[in-house]
Amino acid sequence: MRLERVGRRHGLRGAWILREVDLDLPAGSLVRIVGANGTGKSTLLRLVAGVDAPTTGRVTGRPPRTAYVPERFPAALPFTAADYLVHLGRIQGLGTAAARAGAGEWLERFGAGEHARTPMAELSKGTSQKVAVAQAFLADPSLLVLDEAWTGLDTGARAELDAVVRSRRAAGGTVVFVDHDPRRLEGEPSAVYEVREGRVGETGHPVAPAPGLTAAPPGLTSGASGPVAPAPGPVAPAPGPTAAPPGLTSGASGSADPAPGPVRAGGGSGPRVRITVSGGPHALPPPERLPGGPVVAPGPDGDGTLVLTVDADRSDALLSALLAASWHIHHLAPEGVRV
Repeated sequence: MRLERVGRRHGLRGAWILREVDLDLPAGSLVRIVGANGTGKSTLLRLVAGVDAPTTGRVTGRPPRTAYVPERFPAALPFTAADYLVHLGRIQGLGTAAARAGAGEWLERFGAGEHARTPMAELSKGTSQKVAVAQAFLADPSLLVLDEAWTGLDTGARAELDAVVRSRRAAGGTVVFVDHDPRRLEGEPSAVYEVREGRVGETGHPVAPAPGLTAAPPGLTSGASGPVAPAPGPVAPAPGPTAAPPGLTSGASGSADPAPGPVRAGGGSGPRVRITVSGGPHALPPPERLPGGPVVAPGPDGDGTLVLTVDADRSDALLSALLAASWHIHHLAPEGVRV
């Protein structure tokens, strides 16, 4: 997988967060991203996962199965822990039985099996984090992107996540992570990259500031290297043609964006749209493979909505499928516009 001359900013006139990023992520690599708070580490991870699209440049070679655990996880969702994972598993392309079996296995592995039937809104912060991490492994991702995924986990769950990361890498998967603990997987990464002043470079090599980026935004520290403060909760994408919400995985085709579930894999270069949706008492489960292979992520306000990002020319088919299943469409906007 490769990022070539990638840049990202919000809106047509927004400040550039990243510029001219060139990054190689070979299969089987373990890559750590470091940098001061506010320098763009999370933005970089979202670009790698496919949750965000670059404003300039291109991303190629993203594996079809991508899992993403964001730094913030909207726990107040209208599901039990197990039902949430089954829901995400179906979005990622798994059948109901396989998704339910995987949900039980991963909840047990991370020490949250006893909370399988607990409503998400009643879970502790630590247990919610375990659910967020569990969703990332439902569909055996080939690319795993972890943004402070260890934050909030107890000692046993952190050790289990370390072990699963090593296992994914040993199986030929690529893992890209940020963590505030400098000892996390110490000595194991195949590369460590620093984000500073809008540019990304291997540690030990000078990083020149990107054009137009000479300082961090007001209130943020720039220039210094080092760990970032922990953030509450994650999300990831999973295999399958759709993206998953926070801590979800993305599927075989499609693209990725934020929402409580998936992230998109692959990637067209044309315009995309974001569709904000929610279920309801009469909503049917989404089709096992959503049309257009959208990237699914949790809504930005933790209100139980999902944001599905899909190529614009495939959005009509996706909308039709959602409406047929009685899902409520809250908002539709071109990619890059906040929803």
